[in-house]
Amino acid sequence: MLTEFPIFQIVDEYGQVINEDYKDKITEDLVKKFYYNMVRIRTFDRKAISLQRQGRLGTYAPFEGQEASQVGSALALEKDDWVFPTYRDHGATLTFGAGMARTYLYWNGRVEGCVPEEGKKIFPPAVPIATQIPHAAGAAMAEKRKGTKNAAIAYFGDGATSEGDFHEGLNFASVFKAPVIFFNQNNGFAISVPIKKQMNSKTIAQKALAYDMPGVRVDGNDIFAVYFQTMEGLDRARQGEGPTLIEAMTWRYGAHTTADDPTKYRDQSESDIIRENRDPILRVERYMKANNFWDEDWVMKIKEEIATEVELAVKDMESYPKPNINDLFDNVFEKPTWTIAKQKEEYFQLIGREA
Repeated sequence: MLTEFPIFQIVDEYGQVINEDYKDKITEDLVKKFYYNMVRIRTFDRKAISLQRQGRLGTYAPFEGQEASQVGSALALEKDDWVFPTYRDHGATLTFGAGMARTYLYWNGRVEGCVPEEGKKIFPPAVPIATQIPHAAGAAMAEKRKGTKNAAIAYFGDGATSEGDFHEGLNFASVFKAPVIFFNQNNGFAISVPIKKQMNSKTIAQKALAYDMPGVRVDGNDIFAVYFQTMEGLDRARQGEGPTLIEAMTWRYGAHTTADDPTKYRDQSESDIIRENRDPILRVERYMKANNFWDEDWVMKIKEEIATEVELAVKDMESYPKPNINDLFDNVFEKPTWTIAKQKEEYFQLIGREA
């Protein structure tokens, strides 16, 4: 089965084009867009970890190492498409147009962080595993019924493919030929469980066979492969040819969340090897240098701009008005139940305030 689903690659870890079919499609502007967005989200991610360690953010889910998968797929979308992220896909949503300050607000436990920027169809990050997959299928079906060319993308990890929602979402999308991309980021672990212990399938891409849709495996650290495969899947979707399942083989360097210790279940020295040899940003740097696209002044300029953007976003997040405690109780149901009313009363008694 592995031979039937080979890993698709355009640019290897040395920055060399190994698939000549795409060579003419790679422009300097496109490569710089890749690089800019990957550096931007990595800077955001590292800042978020630092803020969490300082007690200025809540528990945070890092994604460093998966930048090519998230940026490459998000850049393939059109502005009116739908994005259905997990709790780890803020790199994709930032690339698609989510606000940076709002994204930090989400990780500070604020409901405002679930509200996308005006005109952006970004679903609130799904914390329950795989629940966003049927939602994405449904949104795509709705767009098809309305006669638009808009599509949807659902992000999920390898663990999500063991959930019923995964199969239900793919089945509905297949039956109704919904214009949706099911984008799996396979980093080898569902939290602490290695993929070989959670499924007998050799690949995730092969699961597409059961639903008669294309299934492709890509090098998830090769942003060129991710971008063009996602684009091709979206083109098929917009032409009425239905969904595509993409399995992006990648690796997350750090912990599942800042509350996790990955050394308990995997050898972290592997991360050091991957960072040195297969890092997605390093690969683009190597490509740029090999093709005379590298401009040290431009790189320094964008890094300074990004650093300033991140610091302003943190400032905006921390200057946001304090949340209204009543919202925790008053917005669960249209009319609070007696149990919630009792909890509210007891809580305000505890903190010595009146509701």
